[in-house]
Amino acid sequence: MEAILELSESRIHSVDMDYKRYLLKEIPPNQRLIFISGARGTGKTTLLLQYLNETDRLAENAVYISLDDIIFSRVAPEDFIDWFYKRGGKLVVLDEVHRYPGWSRMIKSVYDRYPKLRFIVTGSSALILGTGGTDLSRRVLHLTLNELSLREFTEMKYDLTFAPATLKDLIEDHRNISAKISSVTKPLKIFDEYLAHGAYPFFKEGEQFYHSRLAQAVNSVLDTDLPALTNITYGTIIKIRKLMALIAEAAPFTPNILELSSKVGVSRDLMYRYLDMLEKAGLIYLLRRYASGNSIMAKPEKIYLRNPNLSIALTLNQTNRGTQRETFFINQMSVRHRVTYPGKADFNVDGKFIFEIGGKNKSADQIKGMPGSFIVKDDIEYGSGNIIPLWLFGFMY
Repeated sequence: MEAILELSESRIHSVDMDYKRYLLKEIPPNQRLIFISGARGTGKTTLLLQYLNETDRLAENAVYISLDDIIFSRVAPEDFIDWFYKRGGKLVVLDEVHRYPGWSRMIKSVYDRYPKLRFIVTGSSALILGTGGTDLSRRVLHLTLNELSLREFTEMKYDLTFAPATLKDLIEDHRNISAKISSVTKPLKIFDEYLAHGAYPFFKEGEQFYHSRLAQAVNSVLDTDLPALTNITYGTIIKIRKLMALIAEAAPFTPNILELSSKVGVSRDLMYRYLDMLEKAGLIYLLRRYASGNSIMAKPEKIYLRNPNLSIALTLNQTNRGTQRETFFINQMSVRHRVTYPGKADFNVDGKFIFEIGGKNKSADQIKGMPGSFIVKDDIEYGSGNIIPLWLFGFMY
């Protein structure tokens, strides 16, 4: 048992503290059970180790354990947690829990057994809350670590610090915010870099193999994470992989569910379930109408890849600027707001605001006469009135 503690201390002390993601400040100190989801490569493990590094661990008596560690093939996590609790343990951080068979029952058991013990849990996707055979939703606070924002990418790469802006800030004061940022950097240049290789923290490890590494992460989700979480068969994996390839080639697009079902070779109901899996796994967005709710059987109006980098990694750079623009907007906006399909424009945000995305020559004809509507233009540093630069929406978290 002491070896697990030593490994925890080693990992906590060696974590890179140079840059801290936005979610680090949002982890509440008193919640008993927190689940942090996020796509592969977003930095969940680093986030956990940084949290422990910043915590007064002598007072907290906290420990980090990763359930994909080989030691847990010999030692049951429940046994270690019992041993740790009896020696004053107060906080257990469990990483990669979906790799451990029966993880859901195990977490429920230790949560109920040790009412004074706190748990922070991560898995590869939000799928984890809907699987495992035990309902944890009533007990857990769910947080999501999104891909890097343009603001975070700028800070990490160029060591420039900017305060995040709210949607209200951007609507009411976007020109002044643009001026402050543009006075110290070239936002359009950095925006181009971000669209190519800025969505994941591992860009710091080199751009040469960035897209191949991202493609490998997608393969790991399809080949490893989905089977571990859903007990799907190898034949099903092949069909989901085919669906993902179809989406990558065409996104964003308005799906014909029957046509997609026919191409993949599954029923209509299974197609909806596969799309739901891919969205929860952090690979796609399903854009629905505002009134349709979140039912997995609600037909999406459009399907997007999760971020602009994925289109390059999965299509050998066969992408276009229009696709990147819309994908960037929904990715950055969805962290704090609900994004839906308005019908006559590109996006509805929170049921209040309408956004039409385009290049610098985009006209306002499509949203003319629509209250609360805005044109979001690429390739401009400054906007005016209801015209807002696209890159600025990357500074919201």
